[in-house]
This record gives sequence, C-alpha cells and structure tokens, in this order.
Amino acid sequence: MTNRLGWALADGWTIARRDLLHWRMQPGAVIFKWFFPVLMLLMFGALLGGAMERPEGQSYYELLVPGIFALSMLFGLEATMLAITEDAAKGVTDRFRSLPISSAAVVLGRCIADLLDSVVTLTVLAGTGLVLGWRWHGSFAAALGAFGLLLLLRFALLWVGIFIGLVVKNAQSVSMVQVLVWPIGFLSSAFVDTSTMPSWLGAVAQWNPLSLTATATRSLFENPSTAPVSWIGEHSLVAAVVCPLVLTAAFLPLAATRFRNLAR
Repeated sequence: MTNRLGWALADGWTIARRDLLHWRMQPGAVIFKWFFPVLMLLMFGALLGGAMERPEGQSYYELLVPGIFALSMLFGLEATMLAITEDAAKGVTDRFRSLPISSAAVVLGRCIADLLDSVVTLTVLAGTGLVLGWRWHGSFAAALGAFGLLLLLRFALLWVGIFIGLVVKNAQSVSMVQVLVWPIGFLSSAFVDTSTMPSWLGAVAQWNPLSLTATATRSLFENPSTAPVSWIGEHSLVAAVVCPLVLTAAFLPLAATRFRNLAR
C-alpha cells in the first residue's frame, strides 16, 4: 500500500511538472490569472469602500481582503475544467492511461499544479493587501492556519472542477458551467455582511463554503467579522474544515471513477 501511494505521488508530480511547463510557455495567461483577483480587490475596494459603514478608523480592506482570498479559491476553477476537458477530447488522457503509471496520476497531477498556482495567487494577493493597508492582527501561526484553510477549500473545489471537466464533452459545455461560478462567488460574505441581505438570501449565503472560509479566516486574522448570530456563525471555523473535507470525500472518488471509466 505504501509503495503504491508513493508511486502515485511520484507519477502525479511528473504530470504536474508537465502542466507547469505548459504555464511557462504561456506566461501571459498565467500572469493574468494571478493578477485578476488583484483587479477584483482594487475594483471593489474603490467602488464599495466608500459606501460601507465601518467603525471610525477601520479600513474596508480589513473586511474585503480575506473575502477576496476566499473568492480567489473559486475563480480559476474554469481553467482546471477546461484543461481536463481538452486533454480528454484531444486523446492526451488516453495516451496517459496507456502508460505504466498510476491511474490517479493524471488528475492528481493537475490538482498538485493548481494548488501550487493557488499559493502564488495568495502570495500576490497578500502582498497587494498589505500595500493597501490590510493587516492580520493575530499570531503568525494563526495566519498560517488561515492560509491553510484557504488551500483546503481550493483542494476540495479542484476535485469538483476535475470531475466536471471529465463529465462535460467539450469546451462549449465548460463555458456554460462557468456561468455558475459568478453567482456562487457573489452569494457569499466575501464583500458584505450577510445580515444586510434579505433574511432568506442571507441564510443561503451563510452556508456558502466561501462564506464559511472567509468568516473563519477573518477570525484567524483577527479582522472585522461578518459572522451572523447563528449556529453556523458561531461554528464557522469547524465548518470551514468540515465542508471542504465533505466535498473532497464526495468528488474525489467520483473523479477517480469517472477517469477510470473514460474509455468504456
């Protein structure tokens, strides 16, 4: 069992290096992907910051930056779906399947590469946030825990994206799925306190995995919180761990099964 896991990880890293090489050959697209969340941060900070009621002397960026951190874990998922779909449509996936490598290596490799990409995205965003005046006020260990929660969410969402990429037939179908990314992202506490929404809509937004992670990271960063007075608001940290684990437990086996059955 240990040897099989070791070979799967080694094969997965080989596939991940292939994806990283593709990104090096297309630096413009990759750099834009890194700086798109920065554009969102600057745009919403400038457009909404003046309208947000905050305690005197408190910057809107203290609330916004952790929300954009969480939102960036969702954005870019369409690139994962598109890459998986194109590899399957072009026969690249079938060629990988014919090689003497672990059957999980192809999807695992994509997951590893995208997680590394997310680390860079969070680094760029954090640097921009610090320039704009955002700070974390807790310990360094708590801040690392917050970034760990963000990457855990990204890991879970990647398996959702990989599964969808294996299910849809072409790039046009992926474009239709992309439309759902925006309402899922904005129906959250990334930008505003959910208590400002209609009660039924705020209740839905509170349970959005992005809201759970955003609220938990704000707590760890000791930034202003938008946690509602409710069970989910009081247990956001636990929920931010449990929810990604549930998503992973559901979609990782689905993605692995779908990959094994591609040629059938």
